[in-house]
Amino acid sequence: MSSEIQLRIETQVHFTNARHGRREIQSGVAPLAVPLGRTPRLARLMALAIRFEELVRSGEVGDYAELARLGHVTRARVTQIMNLLNLAPDLQETLLFLTPTKVGRDAIKEWQVRPIAAMPCWRSQRRMWRKLIAPARTADASV
Repeated sequence: MSSEIQLRIETQVHFTNARHGRREIQSGVAPLAVPLGRTPRLARLMALAIRFEELVRSGEVGDYAELARLGHVTRARVTQIMNLLNLAPDLQETLLFLTPTKVGRDAIKEWQVRPIAAMPCWRSQRRMWRKLIAPARTADASV
């Protein structure tokens, strides 16, 4: 005795544009919310410095010179990026979670943070950081 069961499934299908004009199907799932703005360059560099340090510590990469060769940048540039690790831990966290830039240029540039990272005393670093972000806070408050 043969019994056939008919099953009918209904779902919504969403089409999205993929690379080179190709269309892709996203079935049954609403598209993820896209964050407004872009991640500031300084946040990306801080994350990169942390990743580079992991690579060196694990032995996957021998030294900063090898990182420079792999990244097609100068050793000096790798050192500038790695110097972000000299910042106080709370400042590193602040950099990682900078608010996204919605329009225009980033509020804080890397070259502005370099002198702070060069300071060996974390208390001094925090004081310098507060001075750096003070103009940005007053500009935000006036808007």
